[in-house]
Amino acid sequence: MKLNVFFLLLLILNIGYANEDSTFVKKIYNEALVKGEAYNNLRVLCKDIGARLTGSAEAAMAIEWAENLLESYAFDNVYLQEIKVPHWERGTKEAGWIINAEQKISKLDMLALGGSVGTGGLIEGEVIKVESIEELNQLSDQEVDGKIVFFNRPFDQKMINMFKAYGACVDQRWAGTSEASKKNAKAVVIRSLASNTDGHPHTGSMHYEDGVIQIPGAAISPNDADDLVEWLTKGKVTLRMEMDCKTFADVTSYNVIAEFKGSEDDKIITIGAHLDSWDVGEGAHDDGAGVVQCIEAFRILKKLGYRPNHTLRCVLFMNEENGNFGGKSYAEIAVENSEEHICAIETDRGGFLPMGFDVVGSDEQLEFIREITGDLKPYDLLKFNHGYGGVDIGPLRQYFPTMIQLGLNVNSQAYFDFHHSAADVFETVHQRELALGAAAMGAMLYLMDRNL
Repeated sequence: MKLNVFFLLLLILNIGYANEDSTFVKKIYNEALVKGEAYNNLRVLCKDIGARLTGSAEAAMAIEWAENLLESYAFDNVYLQEIKVPHWERGTKEAGWIINAEQKISKLDMLALGGSVGTGGLIEGEVIKVESIEELNQLSDQEVDGKIVFFNRPFDQKMINMFKAYGACVDQRWAGTSEASKKNAKAVVIRSLASNTDGHPHTGSMHYEDGVIQIPGAAISPNDADDLVEWLTKGKVTLRMEMDCKTFADVTSYNVIAEFKGSEDDKIITIGAHLDSWDVGEGAHDDGAGVVQCIEAFRILKKLGYRPNHTLRCVLFMNEENGNFGGKSYAEIAVENSEEHICAIETDRGGFLPMGFDVVGSDEQLEFIREITGDLKPYDLLKFNHGYGGVDIGPLRQYFPTMIQLGLNVNSQAYFDFHHSAADVFETVHQRELALGAAAMGAMLYLMDRNL
């Protein structure tokens, strides 16, 4: 009988604890949806500062804006973390044309790939089309010599998750230029990594392999890629292109950090997003949305009077797009300072409808996440599976291999319509979905702090 009473008391205590969490999560959502500030903060970041390529004046302005905004919310600590970052500039607008055997000309919508060398003036070459690096490597050096290689692999539209579709073809952007150079190609163009078909080219990072001659790399719009494919079915096509991009010496930049000090210990839970963007569009979905969601999550916890058990950090990383030196430096400095990191949560998939969180950790850690997130089900956060945390928080796992990492999982269908293109502007972000993402980040941060 006494044992039954004991278990009854435990049940009552657990119910009370669960009700307390449920009530607080509801307060987080109510604040985000009724009095949220994320959407207006994103408008300022996009419209008053704009695209924020690492090393640019706009990136420097974004750092100042973020520091001032965080200080205005009176968090326990706000500071800049100095880092070294690469400095690449696009230069004058890219120019490109295709010409067929009948001398018909069509102008291309083209963007240099991030980190590419320039062309050194107008260059010209016959186009050779391949669908993959594997197909390129099956060609003889003679077949490729002096030509411009066109990588044409599109998204697999049969895939439901567009992030997986992106991952299946991103190698042609990252490594295609060096692989083509090994066969003495003159340059590379790729079909933009996009889920839709429109006139916007999509840029993104590419990599030069050590010891391989650096040749220009560019992306053309999906529409232009379709036209080029059609022209190639009818005969020889020549491509002319000019790009003026350059790489300069590394420069000093900063991660922007805000903290809530822990009331029980100094163990650290990080939420983060990247402040930099590519230099086209406004970086609204990638990753302005994540930046304002993290700030909003912190703002809401502060307004609701929450005092965390562990130290909470909001980190706005610099240089995710072309080097990840913000994420790498943050992890290295954490080790130098003998910090203990137990969890990190990232939002870098656009301001779209949140669906749950990807979990980086053991099977036991995944089960733990599923057990503590029952209070998120009423908000349609239902997907908690092994997956990907994020580029910025990823380096922490090298030094803290037992920590849990979480990545906000969103509806992926529209993200690559905008990704790394001029279409990624403030007007494409849905105010309510952005607020729901901010609330999801705040609620998950609260639950992790309560339960770890």
